[in-house]
Amino acid sequence: MGAATVNLDDDEEAVLTEDILVRLRQALPMLRRSEQLLAQAALASPAEVANLSITELAARCGTSTATVARFCRSVGFDGYKGFCLALARAAVDETGRRYQFGVSEGDIDPTDSTRDVVRKLAFQEARAVEETAELLDLDEVDRVVTAIIDAPITDVYGSASSGLAAQDLGQKLRRIGYIANAWTDAHLALTSAAVLRPGSVAIAFSHSGETEEALSAIETAHRAGAFTVAVTNFPNSPLAQMADAVLTTASRETRFRYGAMSSRMAQLMIVDVIFMGVAQRNPDQVADALAASLAAVEGRRRPRRGGS
Repeated sequence: MGAATVNLDDDEEAVLTEDILVRLRQALPMLRRSEQLLAQAALASPAEVANLSITELAARCGTSTATVARFCRSVGFDGYKGFCLALARAAVDETGRRYQFGVSEGDIDPTDSTRDVVRKLAFQEARAVEETAELLDLDEVDRVVTAIIDAPITDVYGSASSGLAAQDLGQKLRRIGYIANAWTDAHLALTSAAVLRPGSVAIAFSHSGETEEALSAIETAHRAGAFTVAVTNFPNSPLAQMADAVLTTASRETRFRYGAMSSRMAQLMIVDVIFMGVAQRNPDQVADALAASLAAVEGRRRPRRGGS
């Protein structure tokens, strides 16, 4: 299956500029069960799967070649050869990045040493930020930034770990002179969303895009006439489909985890992108607001002790 014989159309060439592994992870929840098995096999061993024939991959996953062909179309390819080429490229890139961090694989195991845990976390979180930056739709970013600048008020919603990103964006916007509220309580979010005026902005953070609190808040804000924004890892999720604009993260959570890790870093990347976009367009207002907010808290700092 020589790469030199593979002819790709424009859409497939565009897919190759992205990481097919990111695309597979994001598509996974929406695929049929038989297609999920194919995606999981490719994610687990991309280099190996890239060298399998379509018949061999179908047999390995207990499905048909027709299902493999349909799966390739589902993730943006006209044929199996184009899919394998993208997978091979991604495998080479992944191997190189793992080498940089000194890890053989990214999942954290209970038996890992402290050094292994630190290196694997560094790899996972750095990749989450890099892949999110590569995946971001810059036109969507500009739309969101413009909407916030023009809005009378911005509501930001998030539950559990996504609430951390919501709170961070809310306080950052307030620091530079914009009226913004961050709500992590579902009832408070709903009551605030219900009284938004047309032209307001409502932003919901949800890694899965399926969090009931986020869905309810965005639905309520939409009915009130607000411009709605979803920040999620899954562009085909219910939250993404409901929102006027979607900013997509690209995190890969490990099997051994007690809470959001790389997903939190990816969301905070989005927070900083929005914040800097708003701040960059209004430098004078931002400078004045930052000076005023700094002066307001300056007296709350305790003086340093001598010699400390």
